[in-house]
Amino acid sequence: MANPLIVKKKINSFNKIIKVSGDKSLSIRWVLFASLGSGLSKAKNLLMSEDVLTAISAVRKLGIKVIVKKNICKIYGKGIDGYKYKKNININSKNSGTLGRLILGLLINSPYSIKVIGDKSLSKRDFKRVADPLTKFGAKFNLRDNKTLPLKIKGSSVLKSINYFETKGSAQCKSAVILGGLRTEGVTKIKAIKSRNHTELLCKHLRMPISIKNNKKYDFIKIKKAKKINTLNYNIPSDISSSAFFLVLTALTDKSKLIIKNVNINPTRTGIIYILKKMGIKILIKNKKIYKGEPNGDIKIEGTKKIKSINCPVKLNTGAIDEFLIIFLVAAKAKGVSYFKDLAELDQKESPRLKWGSKILNLMGIKTKLTKSSIKIYGNPDLKINKKIVIKNYLHDHRIFMTSVIAALVFGGNWVIHNKESINTSFPDFLKIIKSIKG
Repeated sequence: MANPLIVKKKINSFNKIIKVSGDKSLSIRWVLFASLGSGLSKAKNLLMSEDVLTAISAVRKLGIKVIVKKNICKIYGKGIDGYKYKKNININSKNSGTLGRLILGLLINSPYSIKVIGDKSLSKRDFKRVADPLTKFGAKFNLRDNKTLPLKIKGSSVLKSINYFETKGSAQCKSAVILGGLRTEGVTKIKAIKSRNHTELLCKHLRMPISIKNNKKYDFIKIKKAKKINTLNYNIPSDISSSAFFLVLTALTDKSKLIIKNVNINPTRTGIIYILKKMGIKILIKNKKIYKGEPNGDIKIEGTKKIKSINCPVKLNTGAIDEFLIIFLVAAKAKGVSYFKDLAELDQKESPRLKWGSKILNLMGIKTKLTKSSIKIYGNPDLKINKKIVIKNYLHDHRIFMTSVIAALVFGGNWVIHNKESINTSFPDFLKIIKSIKG
């Protein structure tokens, strides 16, 4: 049996104040931007997960000095053209799609072929979607089966700006092109379906040559070549995606209250808050502020017995794409049938999450109807589990592990959840915070 966690007891009501680990998306982007900065950048509360440590390892392979000591990380950037491209470099992105895709935008001028690899899960994900636009800059790619890792990229010394239409709502693809544009003469133009905008906000904060216009459906971005990137001292706010597990734990535990301090509440990431509110759950955001271009605040939530079903608006999908597994648990306890559609992008994550979301609910005794891109969930407000449930063979997807833990604490039963080390990818302190909430 592979390092299982056993949960046999439901959680009691609680009233707590917690702080969640640093935001993963911002932590990885800080590492990349700091490596391009002209001098020393420092970060506090950098998420010390496998994904972020993998990003640090990657920039070290490109000749960047990084020192990690206690709660502070120092990166000695060498400027936008400061990477050392040596022969036969291998960059292992492990489980990190963010690193694996974004760093390709920084390698498009490498004079030598660089190999990018990943773990079993990442090696099943689509990298053609980012290789295609980067090829237009002048880089050359060789992908396994013309789609997946491992891949080889060889840059060009003569890069040309491109026009790119991002149609999948992928912030990773969009960000890779932005980073490529910062290396390229001329004006790179992007028309993109709404998705996370951390890269754009960091570019604006650092006063890079970027302009952004928006309408209801698309972002229109123009990027010019950056001559210099400023250093960036950053106190990383807490991660909304990690916070989501505790939001749902509280929402589904009657008479409970929770405050999560200093969370990144970027509107492109807060779909879960809108969805929970639509389902009748009381959430407030206090102490709002803008820090380094990003909105932050404290999230206050209360548990309730009365949860409403939802026909989830498609417009909320992108802003909640990493949270749907845990949102499905809320629908499991709602009165009525909940419907979530246009979610094919979920199967581009660490595992086929739409299928796994349905599987977990079915194991719990909840009826679902599943298609390739949608799920109907037939809620049961009185659901109580009195059987053994085993969760295994899920490609070490951290969110499947954490969702299963929350389900066990809320609904009861005897849960055996394999591979608890999977949380090291994004949230090593998850079980420690669970323990502090249980008291």
